Amino acid sequence: MHELWVIVPAYNEEHGITATLAALAAQQDRDFTLLVVDNNSTDATAKVVREFADTHPQPRIEIVVEPVKGTGAAADTGMRHAIAAGALRLARTDADCLPAPDWTARIRAGFDSGLRLISGQLVPRTDEGVNLLDRTIIRVALEVATAFGKIRPGNRDPRYLGPYVMTPGCNMAITAELYEAAGGFPRTAIEDLHEDRALVNAVRMLTTDYGLRRDVRVYGSNRRVRAWGVRKTLAWYADHRYKPELVDIR
Repeated sequence: MHELWVIVPAYNEEHGITATLAALAAQQDRDFTLLVVDNNSTDATAKVVREFADTHPQPRIEIVVEPVKGTGAAADTGMRHAIAAGALRLARTDADCLPAPDWTARIRAGFDSGLRLISGQLVPRTDEGVNLLDRTIIRVALEVATAFGKIRPGNRDPRYLGPYVMTPGCNMAITAELYEAAGGFPRTAIEDLHEDRALVNAVRMLTTDYGLRRDVRVYGSNRRVRAWGVRKTLAWYADHRYKPELVDIR
């Protein structure tokens, strides 16, 4: 069994998940197990994953179902399934993201350097019809959010052992022992809580062995920008100040 497992929560991603699977199958380091967590999809997501697995022997691909809808619930189910199967190191990306070809290799290097939680660099995808200006605004906003997170009142507490590090759920990695010690991702829906931020703050209560690795790159989807525009998308990520009728943009 592989010590590294990659967890991919997926809900109604039949049209987009093949690109994510292909990016993972093209990794320079394919010594990992890929676990897709089908979050009770109503489309052919599971069928697409199984058909891809049949034609791609590496990496090894598994699929499990989490009936409780929510990115937190799905990600937590995947992490705990992997740990029960013997995983020592866990990485997560999302079903609309494209990890860089050296993603798993860079994650392994991050762990080998002594990190127990790795925060990766999120870069906007360029293949979804979103213009350069909007993509640039998103990149700048991510940098601002990274800096602001360190002084944000909700991320400040005398019990924290180290500074806040913004850790996108779609580009992070954590040791199995730290994941369990921190309590894992809250089993919540995306519209209720940013489960990645909650996990990071739980980790900060336990250790300083975490940090940002800008060489761990994932290209994230701009589909919310395409559907809502930049302003509303930024408001959504800023503690859901924008509350759309439809959260699951496809």
